[in-house]
Amino acid sequence: MAKLRIGIIGCGGIAHNKHFPALSQFKDEVDLVAFCDIIPERAEESAKNFGVPGAKVYTDYHELLKDKTIDIVNVLTPNVAHAPITIAAFEAGKNVYCEKPMSNDPVAAQKMIDAWKKSGKKFTIGYQNRFRTDVQALHKACENGELGEIYFAKAHAIRRRAVPTWGVFPDKSKQGGGPLIDIGTHALDITLWCMNNYKPVSVMGSTFDKLGHLQQATEGNMFGPWDPKTYEVEDSAFGFVKMENGATIFLEASWALNVRESREAATTLCGTKAGAEDYHGMSYPKDQLVFNRAHNGVLTDEKMSPEGNIDFFEGDTSGEAVADAKQWIDAVKNDTEPLVKPEQALKVTQILDAIYKSAASGKPVFL
Repeated sequence: MAKLRIGIIGCGGIAHNKHFPALSQFKDEVDLVAFCDIIPERAEESAKNFGVPGAKVYTDYHELLKDKTIDIVNVLTPNVAHAPITIAAFEAGKNVYCEKPMSNDPVAAQKMIDAWKKSGKKFTIGYQNRFRTDVQALHKACENGELGEIYFAKAHAIRRRAVPTWGVFPDKSKQGGGPLIDIGTHALDITLWCMNNYKPVSVMGSTFDKLGHLQQATEGNMFGPWDPKTYEVEDSAFGFVKMENGATIFLEASWALNVRESREAATTLCGTKAGAEDYHGMSYPKDQLVFNRAHNGVLTDEKMSPEGNIDFFEGDTSGEAVADAKQWIDAVKNDTEPLVKPEQALKVTQILDAIYKSAASGKPVFL
């Protein structure tokens, strides 16, 4: 079968630290043939380093989408641009891999779904944490009913001090929010996926901008001091989500919070038969998964500790990014369903938006 031809829209950090290293593992199956960025030098450098000979460079994604030979478009732009580019890509007959979150706006996300269904093409969202060994094992246990009915969960996305200091992360107009939409989205995705529960009915939320504007709070930041004058988003956020069946999820997210533990893209699940604690993030050099239950009259813990890593900060080519790319390539080639389904990603966007709206109004939001 001929190689799949991929066009990249957005050649920033996530492209260089996640997508390019992962896709480079599959040179026999894909060619990176086009690169688009509003900064031409960035697109040119990406084409030179990762593209096939003669790879094209664009600053206008509409021009890239005119190329009928392109099979797949990877949308790797700031959050607010996900919807218009994805919709245009489907209208141009492309398969689309869109980075997380699906969108900053649930109305726009629904329009993405509508365009996808009309196109007949493949569509997935970049929730690569589902492919981690610990998350895969946890999901399998949930599917097998080992935890029983899961009625309470915590979605963890907490950093002590790791405010991104590059790109447009602190720019609300580009991203739609801060840590909640950036890393809270991963924690919520794996929690909903393991629970297999996508029916939220009400949301209460709180957001805080207590540390983002304090110069002294920038001390010890993993990526160096940020600029408090240009910091426009929350530094922490918390949500309380009730599901149709009565189950409850507590979501916590921060880039800067005065706590000891940094735990992100992680979940805690409490079921009628057992519980599970998943640990991932800066405080954990190795990912950990712990099942807890009563067994033979005593309380027991069952632990699994695979190798861990820091996600995508130094061109990481670890398992989940490569596995994510592989399953997506196979889905397009073999006409199969990708693991991350757009309808699931839409629910994540709806809940995150409801947390922001509840925090702004001080009232619950009903979905």
